[in-house]
Amino acid sequence: MKKQLFLLALTLFAAGAHAQQDTLKYRISLKDKAATVYSLDHPEAFLSEKAIARRQKQHLPIDSTDLPVCRKYVDEIRRQGVHIVVTGKWENFVTVSCNDSTLIDRIVALPFVRTTEKVWMAPPADKPSMSTGRDSLVNNPAVHPDSIYGLAVSQIQLSKGDKLHDAGFKGQGMTIAVIDAGFHNADKITAMRNIRVLGTKDFVNPQSDIYAESSHGMMVLSCIGMNQPDIMTGTAPEASFWLLRSEDEYSEHLVEQDYWAAAVEFADSVGVDVLNTSLGYYTFDDKSKDYKYRELDGHHALMSRQASRIADKGMVLVCSAGNSGMGSWKKITPPGDAENVITVGAIDKKSVLAPFSSIGNTADNRIKPDVVAVGLGADVIGTSGNQSKANGTSFSSPIMCGMVTCLWQACPDLTAKEIIRIVRQAGDRSGFPDNIYGYGVPDMWKAYQTYKEMGK
Repeated sequence: MKKQLFLLALTLFAAGAHAQQDTLKYRISLKDKAATVYSLDHPEAFLSEKAIARRQKQHLPIDSTDLPVCRKYVDEIRRQGVHIVVTGKWENFVTVSCNDSTLIDRIVALPFVRTTEKVWMAPPADKPSMSTGRDSLVNNPAVHPDSIYGLAVSQIQLSKGDKLHDAGFKGQGMTIAVIDAGFHNADKITAMRNIRVLGTKDFVNPQSDIYAESSHGMMVLSCIGMNQPDIMTGTAPEASFWLLRSEDEYSEHLVEQDYWAAAVEFADSVGVDVLNTSLGYYTFDDKSKDYKYRELDGHHALMSRQASRIADKGMVLVCSAGNSGMGSWKKITPPGDAENVITVGAIDKKSVLAPFSSIGNTADNRIKPDVVAVGLGADVIGTSGNQSKANGTSFSSPIMCGMVTCLWQACPDLTAKEIIRIVRQAGDRSGFPDNIYGYGVPDMWKAYQTYKEMGK
């Protein structure tokens, strides 16, 4: 028995050492799905029951983008000596890792391969690749008995999301995916213990502890999911959550968009209704990959192409506009340029624009951001377990996301695209949208009243 355990340890060590020495990652874009073993007539073989039900309810077709990447192609790519990192069926790609670029020359010669692109290089060996430590917990949040929302009352009242709550719409029966960089201490913070977390998945490094990684996602989650009256109540306190990690904070490379695409498809497969992603990209460690203004058309970046498909699968994506308003870039960041998503800029609690909030429009002249919410002085939970303040469209996005989720709960007959449209129309600048505030601050109660008047 000891010998077997020793051999197992050696095998695991060798596997770990082998994985660690991969210093390159490539995205392999495929030409087709001609070798598929699946049929669109039998979607139950490759889509979950929830994903099928969502499409049927919204009268959305199941098409070739829903078919998995051909296993025959994946196996042939693997046989060239690389390791499979993720696959993406909507955009039909395989992401691989290796430490020998000549293997990619062999892969590009395969008849079903369209293009290859380097999407990651290992950072210097002295840089960390995962987090092992945790911040100290205090778990002594202040009590504010004058409001169930605590100090966070203003950030929901601004869009009258509290009226949806008062009417009984708090996100019950709705599932939200938070795709982020990590959820530091979210499993240990006392005030967050009653958040309905259905599960977690790490697309960056499955060996890492998603609750030891970045605190960014934890604070984002707190804006939506907190459910501690008098301490803090979020904008969808009774929703259920999937916590997904796609952002690698230790480097900035295109591969994070591959992880994100895989996370979105996973969210689809487990029946998610609404996604929040407070991530955006326009510069990279490899400067040759930096985006240009003309590429903000919703289709250049992989992340934007993926995001533009989400409503066609029956889900709503709410995403941050970006925090580049005071810098040289100034513009929104992918996936905020995508079509059929709700891109959220930041204001303070008096509806004044946060100076860092990124602006639009898109390269093809669509209004962006779509709407704005509190992102300057936003109330969140910190890694200590106590209340804190945070700045960024990273927080205006989840604050809006929770309200969008409650609105959809209240308007169950609407499709994803109809929800996006009704939120825009409820904005206080909907009559004259611009490239700074977009359609403005949406009145979610007005949106609900509009739905009822439609007689749906």
